[in-house]
Amino acid sequence: MKTVIYTHPYNRSFNHAILQNLTDYFDRTNQDYQVIDLYQDNFNPQFSAAELKMYSRGDTPYQLVKTYQNQIKVSDELIFVTPIWWHNIPAELKGFFDKVMLKNFAYEDQPWRGLLTYIKKATVITTSTITKDYLKNQSGDPIQGNLINRTFDDLGINPQNTNWIHFGEVNLTTDEVRKKFLKDLPKLYENGQN
Repeated sequence: MKTVIYTHPYNRSFNHAILQNLTDYFDRTNQDYQVIDLYQDNFNPQFSAAELKMYSRGDTPYQLVKTYQNQIKVSDELIFVTPIWWHNIPAELKGFFDKVMLKNFAYEDQPWRGLLTYIKKATVITTSTITKDYLKNQSGDPIQGNLINRTFDDLGINPQNTNWIHFGEVNLTTDEVRKKFLKDLPKLYENGQN
């Protein structure tokens, strides 16, 4: 089962077109998937005082977090569709990792061991006004260096089984370039190229 974690508030955005393109492809090819839409779900990335008290036990007072954990438990693949804002992932997606990837669900800490080893493949699809090279060399490498090589690895998701697909200069490009990217996206996704 594939789980798509989607992070964008506007349903006419290019990110939404990417989500629609992927889910259409999964429908056409009879692939099982589910979508976590953080904005549509009104997911709150902030910790409450009550939640923080439960954090060290790996517990949460929020049913939505438990629902997300249950969705991930039945998955063997995660796909993230997100913009890059201010050189990094949006607060909703950062909060998703903070609040959902809890102890005894996503990791053990004495000694540290990631528990999401059943996730056999992960794909991160990002859009930004800047290029992939700029993100890597001028922005601290937030996706490959931080999210994939560190966070995913700490969760037990093998970085070598992860693909980062980036659509840069989204503000400068043409509709033709966007259409070509969407047309090529299933191939990029399947073959791990970009």
